[in-house]
Amino acid sequence: MGLAGALNGKPTVAHPFPTPQPGPEGTSLGHLEIRPAEYEVLVNGRRAGLTVREFQIFSVLAARLDRVVSREEVYSQVWGGPMARRDRSVDVFVRKLRSKLGAISPDHTYIHTHFGVGYRLSPEAS
Repeated sequence: MGLAGALNGKPTVAHPFPTPQPGPEGTSLGHLEIRPAEYEVLVNGRRAGLTVREFQIFSVLAARLDRVVSREEVYSQVWGGPMARRDRSVDVFVRKLRSKLGAISPDHTYIHTHFGVGYRLSPEAS
């Protein structure tokens, strides 16, 4: 039982490897393709070359496409626990994700920052 569960009497389960709910072959978001079985994201058919942690963060955002996800929620879903104060891990990995996706498709913005809140995955032409 996690801390939140201990406080309210309900068990909580951490999901350290969240992924969108794709079919067996993966899921497509326009020109993005997510292949959970391979921990792989393709942009216009080209591999993004994400690390496992980058893929996990991308998956958390993709599961809530077009919705803002707080940094704390991303951290909790990927690392399986509460985020320490002033921890910048999510920000660092999001920066790496942006760099890799942008290198393949510089004419699109994929991850948008909502300052003071979190991030939103929404592929948009730049």
